[in-house]
Amino acid sequence: MEDVSALIHCEPPLLLVIIVFLLSSFNAINATTTTAPTVVKPPRVSMKLIHRDSVLSPYYNCTATISERFWRDVNSSTARYAYLKARTNTTFSTSDDVRGGLSEDRSVMLLVNFSIGQPPIPQLAVMDSASDLLWIQCSPCKTCFKQLSPLFDPSKSSTYRNLPCNSPYCPMDRKCDSVSTCEYHREYVDTTSTRGTLGMEELQFVTSDGGTTSVSDVIFGCGFENHGITEVASGILGLSPQKESLISQMNSSKFSYCIGSLDDPHYEYNHLIIGDGAKIEGYSTPLQVFDNSYHLTLESISVGDKQLDIDPKMFRRRASGDGGVFIDSGSAVTFLTRGGYDPLREEVRSLIGTVLQMVIVQDHPDLLCYMGEASRALKGFPVVTFHFAGGADLVLDANAMFHQLEEDLFCMFVRPTAFKDSTIIGIRAQRYYNIAYDLDEMNLYFQRIDCELLEE
Repeated sequence: MEDVSALIHCEPPLLLVIIVFLLSSFNAINATTTTAPTVVKPPRVSMKLIHRDSVLSPYYNCTATISERFWRDVNSSTARYAYLKARTNTTFSTSDDVRGGLSEDRSVMLLVNFSIGQPPIPQLAVMDSASDLLWIQCSPCKTCFKQLSPLFDPSKSSTYRNLPCNSPYCPMDRKCDSVSTCEYHREYVDTTSTRGTLGMEELQFVTSDGGTTSVSDVIFGCGFENHGITEVASGILGLSPQKESLISQMNSSKFSYCIGSLDDPHYEYNHLIIGDGAKIEGYSTPLQVFDNSYHLTLESISVGDKQLDIDPKMFRRRASGDGGVFIDSGSAVTFLTRGGYDPLREEVRSLIGTVLQMVIVQDHPDLLCYMGEASRALKGFPVVTFHFAGGADLVLDANAMFHQLEEDLFCMFVRPTAFKDSTIIGIRAQRYYNIAYDLDEMNLYFQRIDCELLEE
């Protein structure tokens, strides 16, 4: 299957192969759900995560150069940063999500497969730790973007129900149509939007061990008018703590995700677990929620044994909503407020010294880049450690700190923001960690591990 998937963008006529793959993946679900009762609110849902550059991803492009992948990560992360910063705007309301959108693949990092309804219709959605509502495109569409998986038609599902207007999940400021069906509307900062009705439906997931799990009566958005989103993905699966998210609907207070290699397109052990089976292990740090996003308290940064001279106040969230530290699933890059970035940059420069030739990248003077291949040139380079409140550490080795721009040129993959702006811990910094959220105790756990070792 990997060899076939790798041809998706090299041989455009074979694009249909991924559709066959998605449909065949859910044949087992269809057989299972017709012979066994639906599991209602299961204590555990485990599913594969598909990184955008995996051969199992429909976004995979085997002809993309190292440079193209680098700049796509930078540009998508910059858009993501703008999104998270916009969320701190005091005019933000729960009825308008200011997510960075998916246009030009800008916020597509991690994808998850699931199916919806009976008979089950396969979907491919973007996992987003800062979005709330699960929504997909639905038929009949007034306005829809192209997607790879089939459109879901609620009228053809035996398990679909409209969400009534008197439901606590129906926004009070939203209209109801003539049959008392609750409507929803999401507008995004890049002019992307989705509008439709809220419904209840059964979801089926292919688990990491090849089995299936069903969740009934999930409230989701059925989008009939959708604008400005890229092709392929059919919607968004949100993991925020809001009541509309899948986390809250499952009455779950725990979830974890593990991200391994981001550079090996054949790596297949990334996964997401929701429920009591989430891997809550490792060192913990207090977790806070602001503007529907998860925040941490970063206290210091060290390079090797040297703690950098950084005022911890640089990372604090202010009453205005500025500042603070996001941990995020939608950004590849880690962004540091300028007061934390500058000391880190200078320490890296002093350690590398004149051993490697520094290169100024045109139009991007903030990038710290050197000639060479990072894995060889940085052998022996000390780890960079982010120290969080409560004693939890996130350790970044050279492959997490740096990213290849060209075959003989690499750059530090930590970028600066303004002094009062927020810090974002991106997924490259989270590689080879199991990240676990305990929303009862409001703690987040870091466990350094290869995700393959967590496979059942």
